Amino acid sequence: MNKRNVIGITIRFAVITLAVLSLLACASYPSASKVKTASLLLADKNVASDTSQVLLVMDDRFLFFNFRKVYALEKSDVTWRQAMAPMDAAIGRNGFAKVGEKREGDGRTPSGLYRLGTAFGYAESAVTKMPYRQALADDLWIDDPNAPDYNRWVKQSQTGALSYEKMRRDDDLYKYGIVIEYNTDPVIKGYGSAIFFHIWATTKSATAGCVAVSEEDILNILAWLNPAANPIILINPDPL
Repeated sequence: MNKRNVIGITIRFAVITLAVLSLLACASYPSASKVKTASLLLADKNVASDTSQVLLVMDDRFLFFNFRKVYALEKSDVTWRQAMAPMDAAIGRNGFAKVGEKREGDGRTPSGLYRLGTAFGYAESAVTKMPYRQALADDLWIDDPNAPDYNRWVKQSQTGALSYEKMRRDDDLYKYGIVIEYNTDPVIKGYGSAIFFHIWATTKSATAGCVAVSEEDILNILAWLNPAANPIILINPDPL
């Protein structure tokens, strides 16, 4: 067998191996019961008894594969179940920050449990029961830690902040979104701002610290969420 044949066989074997591992990885996504057992069970003591909707953001690993997933969970009586299929997700370009370690501009998504606040978007309204605010051209979210309105949604004419995000962007990232109530009550200077659940740029993209999913998925989530369920988001929970 010549050297060229050996190389060809080696390449084919590697491709087949990767294909098999990919199939195994796809088959390894947690079931509803595993999500409950591995993650929510540990956090139940921190979830208010009147909360019956949770977005669970997890980092799923299998061998050398790494998947970011969002699970929409709802509680009936005392049992949690998946309300819809798991969703692919994007998080901060530098991964998750441990609870209490998120800082402004670090490119990390804060771990922890947070309320889901106002839904927002470019249109006048959206199909959701959540409170909704239309993002206009002069709407800003302040990310200047030295500004008195740090981590607040304000009108451009009402702030002297040196750094901010436009809530009505030139792309579709904020076409639909939900405010994650991170560092909003109280606001701590420099601990991070503008943490949203919004539309991703692409399937392979990362964010500056937010959680992002496809437009189809966020529309399904908006239609599902109900303020009467006191919805929260649980990001990167510690495993059992």
